[in-house]
This record gives sequence, C-alpha cells and structure tokens, in this order.
Amino acid sequence: MPMFAANLTMLFTELPFMERFAAASKAGFDYVEYLFPYEWHKQELQHQLQTHHLTQILFNLPPGDWDAGERGIASLPGREEEFRAGVDTAIAYAEALKVKQINCLAGLQQGDVSVDQQWQVLLQNVRYAAQKLAEHNIRLLVEPINSRVDMPGFLLDTLDKAKLLLKQAQEPNLGIQFDLYHMQIMHGDVCRLLTQNLPFIQHIQFADNPGRHEPGTGELNYSNIFHTIDELGYEGWVSAEYRPRSDTLESLDWFAPSSTG
Repeated sequence: MPMFAANLTMLFTELPFMERFAAASKAGFDYVEYLFPYEWHKQELQHQLQTHHLTQILFNLPPGDWDAGERGIASLPGREEEFRAGVDTAIAYAEALKVKQINCLAGLQQGDVSVDQQWQVLLQNVRYAAQKLAEHNIRLLVEPINSRVDMPGFLLDTLDKAKLLLKQAQEPNLGIQFDLYHMQIMHGDVCRLLTQNLPFIQHIQFADNPGRHEPGTGELNYSNIFHTIDELGYEGWVSAEYRPRSDTLESLDWFAPSSTG
C-alpha cells in the first residue's frame, strides 16, 4: 500500500492542534502534513514531531490573508515582494522541520486584471520560488484546485493548466500536487489521469466526492485507486486531506498502520 500521511488541518480536529500529532502517531501514522505552520514557533512544531516520531512531509507557502478569503498570492500583481518574503519564511520553517516539499497556492482570479496578466505573475513567481527552494534541496509543488465547489475563481483549476505552468517554467524541482478530490470534480476518471500524468506528480492527496469526506462515503473506489497507485510504482506520499463525517478514528476504516513505509 502507499505511504499514507495524515493532514492535521483536516484530521483529528476534535483536538487542539498541538495534540493532533500524538493522536496521529497513536493511530499508526508515521507521516503528517498540514496547511500552514506559521502561527506556531518552529521549536514547538519540532518538539511535536520528534516526541511522536513523525516526519512532516509538506506545508504551503504563506497564502496572504486566508481569513479574509485570499487563497494564495502567487498570481496577484503588486504582491511580488510579499510573495518573495513568504518564500524566505517558508524556507526557514522547512529547514527547521526537515520538510522537503512546499506547495504554492496560485490564488483567485482578480476582477481588475486580466487572466493573462495574472498568469505571467504566477509564472515569474513560481520560477523564483523554485530556484530559491532548489538552493535548499526543497521541491516546489503547484496544485490545481477545483473552481466548481471549493474555490470558485481559483486560477489554477485544471491539470492541463498545471502541466502548462510546469512546461513554461522549466524548473527541474517543480512538480504537481495531485489531489484526487479536486481532480475528480474537474476531470473525473482519476485512475486514467494518474496513469497518464505520473511523471509530473510529486505528491498525492485524497478525499471522497461529494462532501470531501473519508473513502467509502462517495463515488470514488479508493480500494481500486490505491491499488492503481501501487501498480504505477509511485514512490511519494499519499495524504488523507478529508473532513471526517464524525470522529476521525471512526473514519479510518481505509487505513491500516502496516500500510505506512
């Protein structure tokens, strides 16, 4: 089975954030991720990871004002200096937490600028971030996120757009974060997508659809999907980024601790 990780932003939310590390470890996870580390001191996070023998595998670049509805600033004209400062902040956290891949949220389309202008800003920012991260042996990821349900207006909403960004950027340490939930909404036929695009995919996340809950609650056959991931020889992590319908532990029927690497 794949190397499974728990997304602590989504899972174990019955507990305060700092208690979720222990809960994930007790449930059998060896790997964790979460959206953003920046509101906590690096040393606090280090302590949780070390105490509970966990490896953190991912977080996102600073997204702008998340509470105000921003979903990344990488494509926003006039925010380039803020973006670059965020890259430096992310590198500091990644080095402290020994994280080797960081995801970049493209952001929402802006009504006062053209999509082409935003795309060019995104392209230049992605090139900058990829080059800076490469100096620290950290991979940059970009994630297509569905614009139909979760993030209307998200600039990078299809796999084709993400692949175009990789082609135009031409940065060797740039890859795609492939979220099965988002790709099911935007494209469907996710096993075919995985098979055809595996060379571009550096990280996988999952939730069922509709509802973004655990496997077995929607239309996706995750037993088959996980088997396909194995058959393809994918060597990265597969992260649970879903909202449990009730208690997190009750949602883990799909997971066996022996599945972790």
